[in-house]
Amino acid sequence: MTLFRNVVFVAAIAGLVAGIALACMQAYATVPLILQAEVYETAGGGHDHGAASAETAAPAAPATQQAVPAEEEEGWAPADGAERFLYNVLANVVTGIGFALVLVAISEFAGGIASWRQGVFWGLAGFGVFTLAPGLGLPPELPAMPAADLDARQVWWVATAVATGAGLWLIAFRKSLPLTLLAVALIVAPHIVGAPQPDSFESPIPEGLHHQFVVAVTVTNLVFWLLLGAVVGGLRGWFSGEAARLRDSFA
Repeated sequence: MTLFRNVVFVAAIAGLVAGIALACMQAYATVPLILQAEVYETAGGGHDHGAASAETAAPAAPATQQAVPAEEEEGWAPADGAERFLYNVLANVVTGIGFALVLVAISEFAGGIASWRQGVFWGLAGFGVFTLAPGLGLPPELPAMPAADLDARQVWWVATAVATGAGLWLIAFRKSLPLTLLAVALIVAPHIVGAPQPDSFESPIPEGLHHQFVVAVTVTNLVFWLLLGAVVGGLRGWFSGEAARLRDSFA
């Protein structure tokens, strides 16, 4: 029970710190780009990433049906400014805690993260698994950009993360040529299959704006994962040291 409590506590603190840091970075690096893209989205009539396939398959509405105003069609969204920032902080903290739990749980199978320096390397691995590898096939999207079916993208994203994580694990902890070749095959396979792509790539978003957004998302996520790994490693190392001191004192 003590180990489980420590794991949850470490993940909660690390997720809180990294999530707040990510939200602050996004406020200056990615949110302004999203707001610029929303101007193009409004001017171009908008684009619903999740409903693209549903719109083509759904039957036309009866001619007598009254059109719903655009304000009623859109769901609730936080207001720009402080409210949007606070909701972004909350979402990033929850996401950070979830990723920290995954990081701590997996690292414990390898003996745990002993220090913040080891945590940085684990953070780099997390960045590669959850950001870099999926981003090669599904780069971050701005509003009004076309996208493939949501379910297909989610399946490919999860499969890519799992395959990349398994491949890195085999390379790091299983020193044999056959397993190394298997690891390389796992890492490369999702990209050979290819990520789901939209039917058309036409978009009102300027290419330069999208490029800036991809770079900003990649850099902010890199810092997020480095910080998450370092905090997890530092706290876990501190708990391990405290436990060792307690055992020595009782002895």
